[in-house]
Amino acid sequence: MTKTAEMVPAAPAYEDILATQLSQRRVSLSFALADLQQHPAALSHAATLLVSTLRSGHAVLAAGNGGSAAEAQHFAAELVGRFRREREPYPVLALSTDSSVLTAVANDYGYEQVFARQIRAHGRPGDLLIAFSTSGESENLVRAAETARQRGMSVIGVTGKRASRLERAADVTVRAAVTDTAVVQELHMAITHLLCDLAEQELAREASG
Repeated sequence: MTKTAEMVPAAPAYEDILATQLSQRRVSLSFALADLQQHPAALSHAATLLVSTLRSGHAVLAAGNGGSAAEAQHFAAELVGRFRREREPYPVLALSTDSSVLTAVANDYGYEQVFARQIRAHGRPGDLLIAFSTSGESENLVRAAETARQRGMSVIGVTGKRASRLERAADVTVRAAVTDTAVVQELHMAITHLLCDLAEQELAREASG
């Protein structure tokens, strides 16, 4: 064995750790997905709001912080681009993407206003806000929901397991029935895909008919 090879540390064996984590993740995801399947009313209501908003030509605004900001952008990307079908783009805007607006509003008015101020700029009666939050307690999202309702918009909250202030401010809230933040975020991606798939399917069918 060469001297160089002797100096290279052995790769750690992570198989057992990863196997345990994957098993735990499978249980959590299965439980939460089963809960959505067994209690479909909130998700169905959210899908109805999304489809009716886009069908009527109104816009959807999406917001979130951190990983939930990424999910808001993911949601917008699937509908402005495409999910499964070739069709016209839908008017969906993520409010977490413009760093100049975010930093200016945060600097001048406070971070709690970064989404509410954009809703006042872009939101119109009949539009829809979808707010992603693992806790449902982010002040800027609660204020965004309240502002949207004041402007005659509908509000969908997508949160974790616990009841929250965002839920109280929304028309409907889809909860991921787990408490682990990482798993909640993974469920939020599944919810995004379900909503986008259904909206695209319904609107594409109407367009072709």
